[in-house]
Amino acid sequence: MAMDAVDYEIKGAEMQYVEVELDPGEAAVGEAGSMMFMDAGIAMDTVFGDGSGGGGGLLGKLLGAGKRLITGESLFTTVYTNQASTRQRVAFAAPYPGKILAMNLAQLGGMLICQRDAFLCAARGVSLGVAFQRKLSTGFFGGEGFIMQKLEGDGLAFVHAGGTIARRELAAGQTLLVDTGCVVAYTAGVSFEIQYVGKVKTALFGGEGLFFAKLSGPGTLWLQSLPFSRLASRVFAAAPQMGGGRREEAGLGGLLPAGGLLGGVLGGDDE
Repeated sequence: MAMDAVDYEIKGAEMQYVEVELDPGEAAVGEAGSMMFMDAGIAMDTVFGDGSGGGGGLLGKLLGAGKRLITGESLFTTVYTNQASTRQRVAFAAPYPGKILAMNLAQLGGMLICQRDAFLCAARGVSLGVAFQRKLSTGFFGGEGFIMQKLEGDGLAFVHAGGTIARRELAAGQTLLVDTGCVVAYTAGVSFEIQYVGKVKTALFGGEGLFFAKLSGPGTLWLQSLPFSRLASRVFAAAPQMGGGRREEAGLGGLLPAGGLLGGVLGGDDE
């Protein structure tokens, strides 16, 4: 199926959203729950699978939905079609602080491998699949990098990543070691492997985990400075039920016993 050639504009700084402009009859596909707003002339339809419009009948739709389920996404996507006679806009918002990247698949060899929760929206016709890492070691130890999304086609796709984005061009044979959670996306020519950190002391006390992602060229690689898993673990560790507390309380060290002066002030005990 031919891809829809859409115009777009990415707005914002830390919390971005992308406005996609659709000509009459054009459509965009969005991840469930990502829509921010849309013009009145756009019709919204939830479809089973990835909404790419590919063939295969019911079996093809079931396979497409199954691939999305494996990557942790919803079985359904939403298609936004411009049914008006003039251009209409629909906007998709990022789920957490970071950047939205516009990926022109036609310029990237027709395929992009990205982390499981990176996909935000795309022009109609882009196919969403699953990419398994073939090496056994990656399957056992790859963590976030074992099962990834595969975007195929020659249209525009938009992916989201956390924090600041770094783009690296890897020459043939050039290798980069990366925290597995920091890998956002890479082109089809890049090789992905898992490498042990090498030293027991570093593995146990370094705080970076036991394994690195080893990526080798040729190809293009996108990295994120703030994986959502890292952000979530810090928030979870700081939550009161996990023993975390407010900075003011933590600054008192262990000087105040439980229910002491601070507890009395908060509880209104002035005796």
